[in-house]
Amino acid sequence: MKAKRILISQPAPTNGSSPYTDLITKYKLSIDFVPFFKVEPLQAKEFRLQKINILDHTAVVFTAKTAIDAFFKICEEMRITVPETMKYFCNSESIALYLQKYIVYRKRKIFFGNGTNSSIIDVIGTKHKNENFLVCVTDSSKADIHKIFVKAKLKHTSGVFVKTVFSDLSNLELNNYDMLVFYSPSDIRSLKQNFPDFKPNGIQFATFGPATLKALKGAKLTSTVIAPTPEAPSIAKALSIYFEQK
Repeated sequence: MKAKRILISQPAPTNGSSPYTDLITKYKLSIDFVPFFKVEPLQAKEFRLQKINILDHTAVVFTAKTAIDAFFKICEEMRITVPETMKYFCNSESIALYLQKYIVYRKRKIFFGNGTNSSIIDVIGTKHKNENFLVCVTDSSKADIHKIFVKAKLKHTSGVFVKTVFSDLSNLELNNYDMLVFYSPSDIRSLKQNFPDFKPNGIQFATFGPATLKALKGAKLTSTVIAPTPEAPSIAKALSIYFEQK
């Protein structure tokens, strides 16, 4: 039986056009958007508990814009002046360009990869391998990026600058939906925290990304719709293929 009532664990689209609009019209779907978690910057007092001295490092690594905001917020709260010699390594150009919110881009040494965390290592190469890196992470992503730097044998500290805060979903009736769509492992952790006795009872699941799929399997649940794939680079496309199948 095809799902008709779908819950997507993301904020509702803010613009008029959405990849889900055509799906709703074409397949007569009911789609609700409910974020299962949000990320917030740590307070300076929370960051201090990690006993990390930012100025001990010669390079900073960012994999998200939220981490950039949190880094400079904490520096301001702790009255730390980041030196002109600091280097910045980002996993994508869009994140690197976001640094312009806080620094003069052309006067700093900024490097970026192709969108993956592992591409940061390629950018570092042999030229920058002797830097002391401060890897800015969220509490939910620390292990992944930390493993990459350990494998590359680079001197680094993984510092949590952003924390995950699970949404209060106590008023959400999951049984009203035929399918739940998850984009992050944190979505599954939020599901388990809010509904510790959750049973699918026929509810299907869609997942985006291998980490999310792995987390769902870890919760002993099965994904019916999986993205990205060569045929379906997005959840919207994967759902479209799902509904086109007879």
